Amino acid sequence: MRFHGHRVVLDPSGAMILPDKKLMVVSDLHFEKGSSYARKGAFLPPYDTAATLTTLEHVVARYQPQRILSLGDAFHDPHAETRMAEEDASRLSALCAAADWIWVLGNHDPLPPERFRGVAHQRVEIEDLLFVHEPGEVPGWHVAGHLHPCAVAVREGRRVRRPCFVTDGERLIMPPFGAFTGGLNVLDPAVKEAFPGAVDVYMMGRERVYQMPRRALSPDGAGRSLPKAKLGSS
Repeated sequence: MRFHGHRVVLDPSGAMILPDKKLMVVSDLHFEKGSSYARKGAFLPPYDTAATLTTLEHVVARYQPQRILSLGDAFHDPHAETRMAEEDASRLSALCAAADWIWVLGNHDPLPPERFRGVAHQRVEIEDLLFVHEPGEVPGWHVAGHLHPCAVAVREGRRVRRPCFVTDGERLIMPPFGAFTGGLNVLDPAVKEAFPGAVDVYMMGRERVYQMPRRALSPDGAGRSLPKAKLGSS
């Protein structure tokens, strides 16, 4: 697709690639979300950071970006770095050494990382594209994350719920990249408020991203949901 005149690849991992700029953008990695919940007594499998890193490594190997931009909430809380297993920290350090990293600060990680390479900013402008964490934080053209958009689509009698990219051509909201991140339905008022008019929804499948027509979208809870179903699967 093209966004604001730039060629953009929407990857089914949730990454956005700008090939002409050798730039890869990911949002809402939420490293160590599982261990954060465990500290509060809600025990989740402690594998979210490792799973997120595995996906990230595969995408970096596929596209070989020179720059990687993390669009906020890379870490689930300000102490997430100290809880990372040494193996996971080493893997992230290797990724940070393989490209120029740019950290946009988010509401979960308002301070720059201490252990990992890169530069940190509240917002980043690359030529005429502006990258921020929260949509609506600035007027005009921008790319944001934060809302974790997802779509529910009815397909062959089944309901499929998957993360998605949402854009009206002026602003674009990224899906969450982290393994344990939840999702907010694109029909939710909070997502609608981010866009003054009609939007295009690009839903992540197993091997590709699907542009979904508005008539195919459904709110959460409208009938029986099959969250494990995947677009593109048999």
